Amino acid sequence: MNTQVILETYIDNIIQIMTPYGTGTGFIIGELIVTNSHVVGGLKEVVISAKKIKRTIASVVYDDPYYDLAFISFDFIKPNNPLELSTKSISDGDTTIAIGHPYGLNYTATEGIVSRASRIHGDLEYIQIDAAINPGNSGGPLLNEAGFVIGVNTFIIENANNLGFALPYFYIQEALVNYKELKRKNIIRCNSCKNLINEEDIKNDYCPACGTKLQVARHRRKGYKPTGPTKLIEDILASLDINVTLARRAQASWRVDSGDARVEINYYENGIIIGDAKLCALPKENINKLYDYLLEENEKLSYLQFSINENCIYISYLIIDASLTQKEGKIAIQRLIEYSDKYDDILINEFGAIKLKRDEED
Repeated sequence: MNTQVILETYIDNIIQIMTPYGTGTGFIIGELIVTNSHVVGGLKEVVISAKKIKRTIASVVYDDPYYDLAFISFDFIKPNNPLELSTKSISDGDTTIAIGHPYGLNYTATEGIVSRASRIHGDLEYIQIDAAINPGNSGGPLLNEAGFVIGVNTFIIENANNLGFALPYFYIQEALVNYKELKRKNIIRCNSCKNLINEEDIKNDYCPACGTKLQVARHRRKGYKPTGPTKLIEDILASLDINVTLARRAQASWRVDSGDARVEINYYENGIIIGDAKLCALPKENINKLYDYLLEENEKLSYLQFSINENCIYISYLIIDASLTQKEGKIAIQRLIEYSDKYDDILINEFGAIKLKRDEED
């Protein structure tokens, strides 16, 4: 199969994984989602989405820093063309296809070859490949030309051209078998003694078998807790009955859909908080009437303001973090969410503004 056919055949197996620390990729094997441990960031819950899975919260049931593997459990509908782990040996020069979401570019497939079938890094073997993989590809499947999973894309050499490394399928198979034999959830592998540990048996974050400090246990116990203005923004969103975990795109970035409009809220290092919605594009005719309407509405609005940037109309809320309060912030963000959809419809239906195409949910 060529790359395009493989992508089309197995695309329902490819999962996007989102945490406050970044995004990555996963893929369905059996009843679990396989990804890298560093993708889930030591969290017990992550946000996932896929072609047939709306953005939702799923549980990390296995976290293995040694192999850099994690398994996610979610009640999904089994894909029509499920991925399977390879059972054949890998050779130098074999064709490979890496699938993932690099830099948020969903369902990107890149083709290459196996540069070295067994490259030792630490005490583990990796498949060295020249297929282009980038941030966001981590945790995604590396397939052979028959469509079988030969590895999970794990890391790259920074500042090098197409030097990627995938954990081979036999490590994935071993981890899956060991995990399933325990018939328990919330399992951690100690990266010192390599034992699989039931999280309930861990005291004070130390491995009960060898006494090593388990950083992943500490991260899972503490979870993600925002602070300062970031916490205030999330408190405001929660007060508006918005699921903050689903809205969060990063530690200082949130997204809320309102009808056909999409509101983005970002907190910048210079202390500025900007909430804005990119509504629609300027029409080719009667632009003056639309300008007059926007200027008139700007006079009426409080907290919000219309602007035009690169032919697109925005409605925005801007404030300095030191000035943000729960009460005023709630009013402003609530209006931004409500008005964005309202004005988007008005501008399109009454002034002929052009409805924007939105990239698929990421």
